[in-house]
Amino acid sequence: MESETRMTVRRALIPLALLAAGCSDMHPTAVQQPLAQAPHFLWWAGSSTPQFRAVDPLSGSGGGGLSSGSGGLSFDLASGPAGLSLNQVTATFWAVRGEQRSAQIDYLTGDTSAPFLRLTIGDPTYVPGRGDLAPSDSVLITVTIDTVNIGVSLEPTGLQFGDPAQLQIWYDGAGGDLNGDGVVDGADALIESQLLGLWYREGADGQWTQIPADHSIVEKSFTSSLLHFCEFAIAW
Repeated sequence: MESETRMTVRRALIPLALLAAGCSDMHPTAVQQPLAQAPHFLWWAGSSTPQFRAVDPLSGSGGGGLSSGSGGLSFDLASGPAGLSLNQVTATFWAVRGEQRSAQIDYLTGDTSAPFLRLTIGDPTYVPGRGDLAPSDSVLITVTIDTVNIGVSLEPTGLQFGDPAQLQIWYDGAGGDLNGDGVVDGADALIESQLLGLWYREGADGQWTQIPADHSIVEKSFTSSLLHFCEFAIAW
């Protein structure tokens, strides 16, 4: 009798054990999930730090860097008490609500230049720490270029727009060796056509996430509509 009772209890516990195993598979608590891997960033080709210049996006000539208004792009090496490193270059210009302004930055390759970034802003609406912008109010835009990886930080961080700002970044400065194995081959072509994308993160401790962007392999660029400012990079 006692043997039959033990057998009955044992059989009753089998479905409970299976159910517990199923819940563990759906919501694991004992095993910590691995952190998301950082993307593979593209870096500037060559051994020297790339040089940049502001250009007029309408004429393509060096100089003002804005398609309307005055003030142009102002360039500075980002070193000193601001906490920025020598691996960064900054440029600043004023954006005005209700007035479209387009800034373009080229990178220099010997005696020639090629486009790196074009940023068009017409409707900044909210500045963190300051509040809403009225029509014709202005906000100082800071573009910080990473001279190691092909990326850029746009500030004020969290600046918001009514009509999205337009960002275009070219990656031709990375050269053809996208995976860094020392040769340009079919693997690089596969990365460019199927894996490469535009990524962003919120703050230095944020997680990198890919965002929707139009990819032109012919121009080697990504174009995206921005509703706010943060840090952007081309990666896979």
